[in-house]
Amino acid sequence: MKLAQRTSTIGESATLKVARRANELSRQGVDIADFGAGEPDFPSPRVAVEAARRALADGFTKYTPAAGMPELRQALAESYQKRHASPWQAEDVVVTVGAKGALFELALALFEQGDEVVIPSPCWVSFPQQVRLAGGTPVLATMDPGDGFRLRADPILAALGPATRAVILNSPANPTGGVVGAADLEEIVEVCAARGVLVIADETYERFVYEGRHHSAATLAAHFPETVLIVGSFSKTYSMTGWRVGFTLGPRPLMRTVTNIQGHATSNATSFAMAGALAALRGAEDEVEAMIAEYRERRKLVVAALGRMPGVSCAPPAGAFYAFPDVSSYFGEGRAGSAELAEYLLEEARVAVVPGSAFGADRHVRISFACGRQTLEAGLERMAAALMK
Repeated sequence: MKLAQRTSTIGESATLKVARRANELSRQGVDIADFGAGEPDFPSPRVAVEAARRALADGFTKYTPAAGMPELRQALAESYQKRHASPWQAEDVVVTVGAKGALFELALALFEQGDEVVIPSPCWVSFPQQVRLAGGTPVLATMDPGDGFRLRADPILAALGPATRAVILNSPANPTGGVVGAADLEEIVEVCAARGVLVIADETYERFVYEGRHHSAATLAAHFPETVLIVGSFSKTYSMTGWRVGFTLGPRPLMRTVTNIQGHATSNATSFAMAGALAALRGAEDEVEAMIAEYRERRKLVVAALGRMPGVSCAPPAGAFYAFPDVSSYFGEGRAGSAELAEYLLEEARVAVVPGSAFGADRHVRISFACGRQTLEAGLERMAAALMK
């Protein structure tokens, strides 16, 4: 079958590929320490589950406006106004089918042939692919592993060119946990505004910050209303991955275009899932804080265990829930790069990690600590033993 040319460079998501193989082995009865999935292991908030149940029982199962449930849009606008003094109103919010949906709809609305999009690297696997699918060209700006992959202004701004349409800024970042500081963020936004370049801030992991505090691009939106866009999600903060509820906030004309695209793509996010998301936003803070506290302890465990592995280097991640160690000292015959090493660890040690090559950093692997401490301890012990064979 003849396929569209735009699909020629698009393959299976590396993270989903690892999850698929790990699930296959688990179904065969193999005990797998799964460090691959970027999915919290906590249950969704009770208030969200109950709200969705009530919505179903009450018949809230029909279409909503394409931009999403009005009450949820209003609550999101108020949340950003309260936390970040942002200028956005409910009309400037679109509720989407996950943050992935928001990012892809923004790409379709903004990028076309000849446009370049600057992305700090290592980066989440879908950023470059979505840009390519929309017709644009991703331009990767490499961050420094010795700096904990902190998102610095200099390499990002150095990558700007006459064809640059946008910068995608993911802080805290997947896969590195790198964050952007206030001064770097302001410099990036100011320069981009002067050049007519958009800043798409994917802040999906905004609550997962372990050093200092999260610096949101939303705080600059009032001064640069035509430059700053925010993408967020209920998936990570509220452990609601399967609910598929994300959102984007930005200039109203763009949000109208995103709404039109969504109207033709999905109509709207799932009605009763949005009811659960609204309840989580209003009433799940205690559960969120408890979850973040647990991730903080898991981070310590993972960093300490990796530090005991000879030849492995890993800066403590400042945010998100991933460690991104350099394991290249263990490359060799049968494990010449991160992909082969990941396969080796899965088959030999029964440990699932994601190869760094998927994110643009072949010397590394990504380890998710979105799993219980017992799993982390056992899996890291098996990983250490397998590496030193």
